[in-house]
Amino acid sequence: MKYQESAEMYIKTIYMLEKDHGHVHITDISKALNVTKPSATKAAEMLKSRGLIEKEGYGPVTLTNDGRIMAEQIVNRHEIIVKYLQKTLNLSEVEVEENACRMEHIVTEAMIEAMSEI
Repeated sequence: MKYQESAEMYIKTIYMLEKDHGHVHITDISKALNVTKPSATKAAEMLKSRGLIEKEGYGPVTLTNDGRIMAEQIVNRHEIIVKYLQKTLNLSEVEVEENACRMEHIVTEAMIEAMSEI
């Protein structure tokens, strides 16, 4: 997994966990992404250094405004890709979700715009 893709997966996961549970801890992130706590901690440190999350000690992880904007963009791309794949290809829901999750990190804005027009 590339650096940017990994960062986006963490941001999206934090966003979704916040929406579902109201708070997020490293343990929640590690479980959701099926990674070790040290891996999730290292990723959180990187995201914090980029100004995308806030985290103090063992406290909860929260998205900054920039982190929230990034997460919402990722979720929006995902939704557009899902709709496009559902409309144009005869894939199962599982296939659509798996492919949309992969594609959301690599498609260009021009492709997203084109997909959203179909």
